[in-house]
Amino acid sequence: MADAYVPPRVWAPKPSDNPFAAINRPVAGPTHEAELPVGRHPFQLHSLGTPNGKKVTIMFEELLGADYAAEYDAWLIDIMKGDQFSTGFVAANPNSKIPALIDRSEPEPVRVFESGSILLYLADKFGAFIPAEPAARAECLSWLFWQMAGQPFISGGFGHFYHYAPVKIEYAIDRYAMETKRLLDVANRRLGEAEYFAGGAYTIADMAVFPWYVGLMAGTTYGGAGEFLSLHEYANIARWIDRVGARPAVQRGLLVNDRNVMPERHEASDFDGIVREET
Repeated sequence: MADAYVPPRVWAPKPSDNPFAAINRPVAGPTHEAELPVGRHPFQLHSLGTPNGKKVTIMFEELLGADYAAEYDAWLIDIMKGDQFSTGFVAANPNSKIPALIDRSEPEPVRVFESGSILLYLADKFGAFIPAEPAARAECLSWLFWQMAGQPFISGGFGHFYHYAPVKIEYAIDRYAMETKRLLDVANRRLGEAEYFAGGAYTIADMAVFPWYVGLMAGTTYGGAGEFLSLHEYANIARWIDRVGARPAVQRGLLVNDRNVMPERHEASDFDGIVREET
C-alpha cells in the first residue's frame, strides 16, 4: 500500500505531463494578447462543444427554429491551446471558461458569461423557453440552478477521477459516484412526475441538463461508465433524453463548435450535408 499523502504547509502547483493540466491555473487573467473575432450577426458566441457549450448552441438553434431574430456566429475556443487565456476572451469572461457571449444588438455590447446565465439572458431577451407565470418561472429557474450547482462539479468530478485521473483513488471515485447517482435519482424522480424538468413545457432547464446526461446515459463519456453507475436504473431520464434528443434544434446545437464536425457556425447553411449524417 502506498504511503498516505501528507499535504505540505503551503500548496504549490506541480509540473505535469497530463494534457489537461495546462487548461487550468491557480491565478486568473490573460497569458497572451489576442482579440476575439467578430462576425456579422448580432450575437457572437465564443465556445467549445463541451456540455456547457452545447447548452447555449441548443438555445440559439431553438430560438432560430422558432423564428426569433437570434442569428449568431459561433467561434471555436480551443482550451487545449489556451485560447481561453487571451486578452480578448478574458475581457468577455474573467473566469476564462467557455462559453462567453457578446450581444452586439444593444447600443453598447453586452458580455454574458456562465452557461446558465447566457440561457437566462437569452430567454428573457426573447421571452422564450421560460415561463412567464411566477410560480412556473421559479420552478424552471430552480432546476436550471440545480443543474449549474451539481452536474459540472459532481458529474465532472466523477468523470475526472473515474476516467481521466492518472491514478485511481478509491475514496474519490466512491465519493463522486455516490453524488452522481444521487443527482441521477433526483432527475429520474422528477421526470417520473413531469414531462420536462419545469413541468409540462420544454424550457431552458431541459437545455441545461440535456448535454450533461445524453453522453453519460449513452455510455460515450467518461470511458463508458454506464455499467459502473447502473444507468439502466434511470428509465425516466432515458425516455426524456429520447424526447428532447428528437428535436431538430437540439440535434443541430449538439454539432456546433465540435472541432471534428463544425468548429465554427455562421449560417444555417453550415449544417447542409452534416446533420443528416451525424444525427
